Amino acid sequence: MIVMGTRPEVTKLAPVAVELRRHPKQFRVVLVGTGQHRDLVPQHLGLFRLRLDHDLKIMKHRQTLADVTARTVQRMERLLAQEPPDVVVVEGDTTAVLVAGLAAFYHHLPVAHVEAGLRSGDPYNPFPEEMNRRLVGGLAGIHFAPTPGARDNLLRENVAADRIYVTGNTAIDALLFAAKRRPKRPAVPSRLLRGRRLILVTAHRRESWDTGIREICLALADLADKFPDVIIVYAVHPNPVVRETAKDVLSGRERVLLIDPPGYVEFVDLMKRAHLILTDSGGVQEEAPSLAKPVLVMRQTTERTEGVDEGCAELVGSDRANIVARASALLTEARQYEAMARPRNPYGDGRAAARIRRALAYHFGLTRRRPADFGAG
Repeated sequence: MIVMGTRPEVTKLAPVAVELRRHPKQFRVVLVGTGQHRDLVPQHLGLFRLRLDHDLKIMKHRQTLADVTARTVQRMERLLAQEPPDVVVVEGDTTAVLVAGLAAFYHHLPVAHVEAGLRSGDPYNPFPEEMNRRLVGGLAGIHFAPTPGARDNLLRENVAADRIYVTGNTAIDALLFAAKRRPKRPAVPSRLLRGRRLILVTAHRRESWDTGIREICLALADLADKFPDVIIVYAVHPNPVVRETAKDVLSGRERVLLIDPPGYVEFVDLMKRAHLILTDSGGVQEEAPSLAKPVLVMRQTTERTEGVDEGCAELVGSDRANIVARASALLTEARQYEAMARPRNPYGDGRAAARIRRALAYHFGLTRRRPADFGAG
C-alpha cells in the first residue's frame, strides 16, 4: 500500500508505483491519497497513468495540524482494518505521512520510508517536517535513503544497517520522465519571457508564515526594480496565508507574475527555461541540479546539504537584503553563475524506483540478492 497526499509526495511516489506494477507477479499496488491538493494530485497521477484506489478526504478549510493528524489516523485505521497490506510505503516528511506510518504501526504492519534520513538538525526548521521525518523514521522498518549522507544520519541514530538501502531520490526519476514531455499549454506564454531572464520562485514553508513570506516578496519586488531584463514568476501555494501575502506585496508589479501552481510537466518546463531559481522547497532543491540551474534556498537550514556541498545551491534564508544581494551577484557576476550552473546532481540518477523495487523484493524474500546502493561506484 502506497500512501500519498501532497503534490511532492505524488511526484516522488508515482515512479515507485509504476515500477512495482511492472512486476505484477511480485507486487500488487494499492494507492491511497489523503485528499490534500485535490486539484493537483489527479494531474500528477495522470502524467504517470495512475489513479487513486482510495481517497481519505481529510481536507477542511484552514485546518490545523491537529485536524490533519486526527482525521488521517482515524481514516487510515479504518482502511487498514478493511484491507491490510504487507507493507505501507510513505514518502517524505508531511504530517499525513507520519500519521499513516503511525496507523500502520498500530496494526503491526511494516512501514517503508522513501526519502529516509534527511535531517536539518533543528526540530523547528523546517516546521513540522523535521520532527515528522524523525518520528516516521522511528516507526519505519525499511529505510530508503536517497543519498549516502542520509544513510549516515540513520546510522548515527542506531538504525540497523541491513534495514537501510541507498536508492537515490525518486524525484529525479520523475523529473527526467517529465523533462522529455512538452506541456500542452505553457504555464507562462513564451512571448512574455522572450529576451528576459526568468527567475522562478516557490515559497510556502510554515516556519516563514509570520514574517518570512513578506520578506521574500519584498525581495522579489526589489529584484524586479533593480533588473529591467528580469521577469519573476512566482508559483504561489494555495495556502491562504501565503496567497494573501503574495498578492498584497506583489500584485500589479511590472514583470512579476503570480501564477497558480502549474502541472508537473508545466513546472519542469519553467525550470528548464529559468535562469535562476529561488525556493524553500525540498523537491526543487533536488531537481534543479539535473537541469543545471543555480538554486538559492530561502530557508535558515536545509536537510539537503549535498547540493550546498556540491556548490549548486546556496542557503540565503528569508532575509530581504540577503536574498537581493545573493541573487544580484548571480545576475551580474558570470563566474559565480557558471560555478553554480554546472550540470551535476548528487541526489539521484533516475533509477531510484528500480532500486526500491529490488530492495522490497530482497527484504520480503522474493530474491536473494541485495541491490547495490546509489553512489556505490
